[in-house]
Amino acid sequence: MPRTTVIITVDGLDPEYLQACEAPNLMALARHGFYTVGKSMMPSVTNVNNVSIVTGRYPSEHGISSNYRMERETGEDIYMESGKYILSETMFQRAERLGARSILSTSKDKLRTLLSDGASTAISSEQPLDWVVDGVGEPPPIYSMDVNGWTIRAAAHAMKREPADLVYISTTDFAMHTYAPEEPESQRHITILDDAIGELVDANPDVTLFLTADHGMSSKTAMIDLSDVLARRGIGAEAVPIIKDRYVVHHNNLGGCMFIYMRAGQYGSMDRAARILEETPGVERVYAREEAASDLRLNYDRIGDLVVTGDAETVFGPKELEGSWNDTGAGHSLRSHASAHERDIPIIGFNGDLSEFDFQENRDVGRYVFERTLS
Repeated sequence: MPRTTVIITVDGLDPEYLQACEAPNLMALARHGFYTVGKSMMPSVTNVNNVSIVTGRYPSEHGISSNYRMERETGEDIYMESGKYILSETMFQRAERLGARSILSTSKDKLRTLLSDGASTAISSEQPLDWVVDGVGEPPPIYSMDVNGWTIRAAAHAMKREPADLVYISTTDFAMHTYAPEEPESQRHITILDDAIGELVDANPDVTLFLTADHGMSSKTAMIDLSDVLARRGIGAEAVPIIKDRYVVHHNNLGGCMFIYMRAGQYGSMDRAARILEETPGVERVYAREEAASDLRLNYDRIGDLVVTGDAETVFGPKELEGSWNDTGAGHSLRSHASAHERDIPIIGFNGDLSEFDFQENRDVGRYVFERTLS
């Protein structure tokens, strides 16, 4: 490979953050390369999109259609945090097969466990390697503004220690869940990211660099318990939150997409269930399983009987959270994602053979790596 390729996936980096906040280093890279607003995969959640980027493929092919799912055959609930669930070759596995060296640096440890098969070096802020701590310092807490800067600097330190052909960096979206683009804390967070990226490029001026996001972020003002909606009409079903992960401080497992699994003996009520959900305020689309696999390019074996998406202001969650949701009397605002309204993401490319390559989706960054640097 002619030069090192660095991919930075900034978790939750809605393009509005780059409109509202100053990021001089990123904008300089964009001016010398390109900047476009593309689309994420659906559902617009972390695991689905990081795997789409590192495989260059759709969820229908790589198999990760959610952060969390119910196994249809056993009823077991599963966090999709292991590489054993990925059905397609990742860029780390391709690099290993070609004898190339790769680095993975993540803020969330779940992405290290999900993506790291084949990586020469795998780092996470939650399970830091001793030599990284020696070089960069102790990582800040995962629920902090500073952790993402550490993750980028950890990757840069690993590159200095032993040069790599491929570097993939993925951050956490605690700041985006917590602060809207126009709030001053967002400028502080973007500055942390921008400074760390600027340092990486200054130390490695010959890299080909891409920056994108796994999903955007929206303010939410309403919550619906889909299981309760159906139960009140006599239909038994399990509503599985596909955004669910172990980082509950971020979003409390409330997001704008849900898988609905019909209970035994209830499959004859599926069409009626779909009609009821379609008529529920806050629900934007209800997909039958086959339709979701086709239209959203999801893996048919790993989704519910129905896939429900919310409108721009609605998340889905359990009824027991309704009290805290409305305890102010005026409703509670949550910043979250998973619906089609958080699909807009930035794509920045710099210093590579970028001509005649179409970047419309975040997965195209991974497709570029497979087709132009790991071919």
